[in-house]
Formats: sequence, C-alpha cells, structure tokens
Amino acid sequence: MESAGESLRVRDAAATGERTSPPALVAVGPDGKRQRDVRRKRPPALSFLLRWDTARRGARVLILLALDFAGVSLAIFTALALKLWVDGQFVFTSVFDTTRSYVSFTYLVTVLLFARSHMYASRGERPGLARVLASLLEVMIVILIFAVVSGQPQFTSYYIFYGTFVFAVVYVSALRWACERVSGELLAAAGYRRRAVIVGSGAQIEAVARALGGAPNAGVTVVGFISLEPRPDNGLRSLGSLDELGRTLEDEQIDEVIIADPDFPQDRAIALVDEAHDHGVRVRIAPSTMEILVHRAEFVPGETLPLFELRAPVFEGIDYVVKRSFDLLTASLLLVVLSPLLGLIALAVKLSSRGGVIYRSTRAGIGGEPFDCLKFRTMFVGAHELQPGLEEHNEASGALFKIRDDPRLTRVGRVLRRYSLDELPQLWNVLRGQMSLVGPRPLPQRDFERLEQWHMKRYLVLPGMTGLWQVSGRAELSFDDLVRLDFLYLERWSVFLDLTILVKTVPAVLWGRGAF
Repeated sequence: MESAGESLRVRDAAATGERTSPPALVAVGPDGKRQRDVRRKRPPALSFLLRWDTARRGARVLILLALDFAGVSLAIFTALALKLWVDGQFVFTSVFDTTRSYVSFTYLVTVLLFARSHMYASRGERPGLARVLASLLEVMIVILIFAVVSGQPQFTSYYIFYGTFVFAVVYVSALRWACERVSGELLAAAGYRRRAVIVGSGAQIEAVARALGGAPNAGVTVVGFISLEPRPDNGLRSLGSLDELGRTLEDEQIDEVIIADPDFPQDRAIALVDEAHDHGVRVRIAPSTMEILVHRAEFVPGETLPLFELRAPVFEGIDYVVKRSFDLLTASLLLVVLSPLLGLIALAVKLSSRGGVIYRSTRAGIGGEPFDCLKFRTMFVGAHELQPGLEEHNEASGALFKIRDDPRLTRVGRVLRRYSLDELPQLWNVLRGQMSLVGPRPLPQRDFERLEQWHMKRYLVLPGMTGLWQVSGRAELSFDDLVRLDFLYLERWSVFLDLTILVKTVPAVLWGRGAF
C-alpha cells in the first residue's frame, strides 16, 4: 500500500505535467529500513551484464528458431521430392513452390508447440529427443486435423503428413544435436560452467557430487557443500553453515543451489529458496527414491486417509502390447538393414580364429530364468576356463567382471567389443521374446550369482540389448549406480524413452565410450 507522501508526490507530478517513473518495488523490513528489490538479480552497476545476458538469450532463441525452420522446410521438401521421384514426376521448381506453400503454417504450429514444451529454454532446462519426438507428433496430428476439417485439397494418401514427420524427426533432431555440440564446445572453450553448491546430508551430498562429476557434459562445477549434519569428509570443500548461505552465494559467485536431501526441513527449505532467489540464484532438487516412485503411484480412496499405491514396475496390458510391437517391428527392420554387416562380421570372426561364429552365453532373463544370449564370438575357444585366474585383475565394482585389456580377446573380438558389434545377434533374441531392444542388460551367470537381494528388481522385465547403462557412462559407473539406472528406467518407461535410448546408443557405440 503506497504511503500518503508518495500519493501526494504522484498527484502533484500529474498536475504539473512532470514525467515520473513508476515507484520502485522495494521491500521494507520490520525495522522500517528499505531493502533492495528481491527480484533483481544483480546490482544496477552491473546492468550491462544483464543486457549482455539478454542478448545471449535472444541469440539462442533466434538460432533455435532458424534451425527448426530449416529442419521443417527440409522435411517437407524431402518428403515431397521422394514421393514425386518414386512416381517419376520430380521437378525441382514444383517441389520448391509446394514446400513454400506448406511451410508457413507448419512452422507456426511447430514453434507454438515447441515453445509450450520449453524447447527454446536454456541448455540446462531444454528437453531432449523424447520431447522433440512428442512435439513433432503433436504437430503432425494438429496439421492433419486442420487439413481434414478445413477441406484442404484431397490427398490421394496421407503420406505427406507421416513422411514429413519422419524426416522432421531426423532433421530437427540432428540440427539441434549439432547446435548443442557446437555451443557446448564453444562454452567449454570459453571456460563457462555453472557454479553449484550442494546442500543436504553427508551420503546424499557425496552421491549427487559423484553423479555430476561423472557427467562432463552437465556443465556444472560443484564448488563445495553445505551440510545440515556434522560436516562429512567427502573430498569436497565445506562452505560453512546454512545460516551463511547469503554470504556464500556472493563470495563464491554461485549460479545454482542443489538440494540433495529427501528429508530437508520444510521451513529451512523455504528460507533457502527465498535467500537464493534474493541473490538471483537458481534452486534445483536432486530427486530421491520416493520422488521417483511417486510418478507411478495410483490413488486408492480410503475411508479416513487417502492413500497411493505403488504397483510393481512391470509391463502389462497396453504397455506390453506397445513395447512388444515396437520390439518386433524395429528388430525385424534392423535385421534386414544390417544383414550385410552381420555377414561381414561373421566372416571376420570365422577367418580370424578357430571356433564357431556365434557364442551362446547363459544369462538370467525375466524372473531370473536362464536363456542363451547370442553374441558374435570375441574370445579364443576355452576362454571361460581361464576366468578364475583373472579374478584378481577385475576392474569393475560390485558383481561385474571387466578387464580393460582382457588377454582372452581375439584381434577381431577386441574391435567388436569396443563398438558393441558383438551384441547384434541379440536381435534374434528379441524376435524370440527372450529380450527387448531396451531394458536392463542381462548379466552372465557368474555376475548373477553375486547379486544382492535389492538388485533383483531389475529382473521383473525382459532384459534389453541396450539401456540407460549404455548411454550414461557405461563401464565408468559403479555397479550400484548402474542398477539404480535400471530402476529409474523401470519407473519412467515410455516409448519415447525407448526411442531416446536407442538414438543415444548410436553415438555411445560409435565413440566406444566406456566399453571394454
């Protein structure tokens, strides 16, 4: 509520025609002293930095808009060109003119739906491939409905819609991926990384710091931690107590605060958020196990207390039909497309060393039931008999057995292992219903026998050819971290998540990241 003096000054100014700026939004403390605007991120003396930051954000949005326009335009052009070329009627000028007539409305719908999905947000907040797929599917549905309802020229088929959708997924995803890579390299070369402080309890602080440290593309530097308990010895720098948070944010030039404690006191969390926002610092929360589980909680009405039931994370009903159909269709297509490569690999294995081409490895499948997991042979005949003598050289943690320079590998086998080409015969396991394209990786019998009871949840579903292991660090992660990734996949499963993992597996395999 404005004061009487302020009202009088504004009225006098209006009477004399004097121009006045709107009253500043300034908080007044209990002692009557004026405090700075809590919504202003930086002091006025640094306003030029704000202007630069605004320009940088504007440039980011313009670049993404341009890339999306290029992707949508190329998708329409390619779909039309392919159709007319097959029909023997391809004329460049005709295809170009038709593309121009379609692209304006298509691009407008794309931008609106992308903006709704935060596709033009900052790097740390921008969704990935799954959201791109979902948004482009929505674009196709909206435009198809509009074309039918508005009585657009009758199409002999609906190819232009799903054809453009397929090419748009390829072009838009590729362009955005390239933009992420290039901008990431430029920011890394310029030394740009967000400076973060982790707030929580000992074990949680260490787990979150380790996860961020193992993700070099996260763009986050953990400056230190603030612990609610007696300060743990975790190798990080202690930044004092929570009461000193304001000073810490200023002295350490912190960009974001990460809360890493599922039991963080509510009253202190509110104070922390207010303090961080007062300094223009973003607050993020590392999810706990319960927060992950609640996404699949189903409401169960109760007489006196509403309850939520956590059902077993298994694929059943329509989920099973969708996932199994996707597996059958994709595996069949991959077997046909990759058949020349499979033949060349089989020939190389056969000529390089004595023994069969296919190795049948006994693995635990759904419910722990054993099955023959098919692989191209990568080791010399009788290699399994040498494993007991190599146990002391094991480089993996937990139940896994991994040796970076395994002496049992053949020369061809070493190449196949590095790029995971030895796994391709498992497409046949997928067709037989023993595996899925995406899911928890099946473990050899030796590793399976060393699992703890809490690990067994991963056997509620079919094992997969690839999974979050393969796209999240692979052999660099500890075994318990890998199991937690399996659990996260089970809780968050969707067709789009499967597609995302499959797409991300390709660069992970090509670069041989973490494979041995």
